Amino acid sequence: MVKYKRIVLKVSGEALAGEAGFGIKPPVIAEIAKEIKAVHDLGVEIAIVCGGGNVWRGETGAEMGMERAQADYMGMLATVMNGLALQDSLENIGVPTRVQTSIEMRQIAEPYIRRKAVRHLEKGRVVIFAGGTGNPYFSTDTTAALRAAEINADVILMAKNGVDGVYDADPNKVATATKFDSLTHLDIINKGLNVMDSTASTLSMDNDIPLVVFNLNEADNIRRVVEGENIGTTIRGGK
Repeated sequence: MVKYKRIVLKVSGEALAGEAGFGIKPPVIAEIAKEIKAVHDLGVEIAIVCGGGNVWRGETGAEMGMERAQADYMGMLATVMNGLALQDSLENIGVPTRVQTSIEMRQIAEPYIRRKAVRHLEKGRVVIFAGGTGNPYFSTDTTAALRAAEINADVILMAKNGVDGVYDADPNKVATATKFDSLTHLDIINKGLNVMDSTASTLSMDNDIPLVVFNLNEADNIRRVVEGENIGTTIRGGK
């Protein structure tokens, strides 16, 4: 029995790069694809939003002197590369997958159309949303929150690279950092916790979409979350 029937899985670009932290590593992506397939086999409808930080970060480009909008568009293209790589791995193990981009590039992916995305999900296809929101100045966290609201997802699963939840400080730097089991979206905003940007948090709060933050690097964690096991940090409500 699954707790969540339709999910949006947010996968960071760094998670696709493995320990290298940069670039696209097919063996790493293949392992993630297997985890996704295990959940797909349960009958869960899965939409995925990929980050692009393993290839390019718009904020980094802006800090180097690039015009911010231009740098962000480059980041959107990075998410398309990641989406295509993940699609390939999923289809290699028999999971039907569609990539939809918010910026049209019809030769390689479908344009984002909400009703078509929902239809794909109903037919048992995994849908990968690439290209961010299609607008500069918005992160892929905001994309995940926006698409979750649009397709009426039950939850956003925030798959972190080596971090098993939300802490009051960086657990890699502060030995006494305390992990939260549950929070509200308002807590995230008020405490300034580094989970997702404030736009994404507000959007999730306004649309009452729960968020589960968990470690992607532990085997079977996606399935465990979908089946309702209490791992990571769950963020709800807060209005």
